[in-house]
Parts: sequence; structure tokens; C-alpha cells
Amino acid sequence: LSPDCSFTCHYRCRALVRLDCSGPPGAGDEDDSNEQVLEKDTNVDEPSEWEKTELDQAQVEQRIKEYNSQINSNLFMSLNKDGSYAGFIKVQLKLVRPVAVPATNRGPSLQTGRPHPQGVKRRTSFYLPKGTVKHLHILSHTRASEVIDALLRKFTVIDNPRKFALFERSEKDEQVYLRKLGDDERPLRLRLLAGPSEKVLSFILKENETGEVNWDAFTLPELHNFLLILQREEEEHVRRLRHRYACCRQKMQEAL
Repeated sequence: LSPDCSFTCHYRCRALVRLDCSGPPGAGDEDDSNEQVLEKDTNVDEPSEWEKTELDQAQVEQRIKEYNSQINSNLFMSLNKDGSYAGFIKVQLKLVRPVAVPATNRGPSLQTGRPHPQGVKRRTSFYLPKGTVKHLHILSHTRASEVIDALLRKFTVIDNPRKFALFERSEKDEQVYLRKLGDDERPLRLRLLAGPSEKVLSFILKENETGEVNWDAFTLPELHNFLLILQREEEEHVRRLRHRYACCRQKMQEAL
């Protein structure tokens, strides 16, 4: 059990797990808290104004020309002969939890001095640097779920893609709107319709925080860890309640 991040693992797997827990708890959270203040009152389920927009081939070509004329880089969009188009999107990674990547082969286990037993996959966990961004070259028919898969491959993340979601962030009238994209939505189409402005539209990869947890996306060791954490939280909650009522009972007895 790490004192900083409260990560738990099986004692035989302790040597296989590496976490960057050197920073003090809560460090670097100031920007995230400011962002949450901006977004807490937004209607995240409200569909974007671009979802219902339909363009014919001539309109797509005109939009691409307008888009390319507004950018100050070489990240242009291009129209293909089959009517599809290609271009770049920028995705900011705002992940709160550490991600798992394959551990490098550095010889035998540090704990036993012997090779790792068969069936145990070496993996290491770390926090992605704050403000990490990635440009992806995609097609107009590339889906949001495929964008997530591509991002995880770029960073060699081996976590289940269902743990993550792609969000659309926009600003309007000093209000921030955040909406989770559906798996079949086309991010490049949204980018074309919104234009190149990051304030009008930007993409963020975050943990898939839904009202209903997809427990099938977790491995058995992770589920066992969750049960242990829940048990400890329950025990701590019960302890605090008992202490609260004990103090209240003591004050009443003193008054009597």
C-alpha cells in the first residue's frame, strides 16, 4: 500500500509495479479545480450544434478551403477522390489515474532474483504528464472509439479502451460546455464544422466517468483491489460514525 496514492497490489506482484508517487498528495491540482468550477454548471448532455448539420460534397469542399485559410500551421485538411477527407485533430490528455504500460525487460525480478513466473505479465504504471497533447492524422470516417484506440497505442497504454472517453469541449458566452462523444461520432467532421479555433471546439481524453460503471472492463486483480478499498472505506466510515455518536452520547451524559 503506497502512502501517497493508496495503490494496493498482490505481494508477489509488488516488484512488477512501479508508481511515481514521489509528489505530495494533491500537488498540481489547482488548475483542475479551476476547470471543474468552470464546468460544474454546464449541461454536459446537451448535443452540440454541429451534430445535426449535413453537408453535401460541394459544401464539404468549400468548408475545407475555409478551414485551411484560417490555420497558421501546415496541419491542413485534404479532400480525397472518394469524397472523404483527411486532417489533424489535437487531443489533450487529462487523466487523473495512472495508466498501465508494458514494463521494459530489465532482467530478473528485483524481489526474488529469479525470472518472473510464466503467466505473470510485467507492467508498470505511471501518471501521464499534465497538459500532454497529441496530434492525430485521421479520416472523416474515423470514429471516436478509433481515436481512443490510436491514442492508447501511441502511448503504449495497455488498459482497456472502455476505461476512457473522448470529450468535446467548447466555450460560449463565458460558459464552458463538456460533452462525451459517442463511440460512432466522427471527430474530424466536428473539427471541420467548428473550424480550427480551440475555444470553439477542442478534444479531451478523460476517464470514462459514467453513472454506471463498466466493471467488465477491469481485470480480476483490479476488481479485488476495488473490493479491498471499498471495505476499508466502509470500515473508516463506520468508525467515524461511531466516534461521532460516542462524542454526542458523552456530552449528553455530562449534561445529565
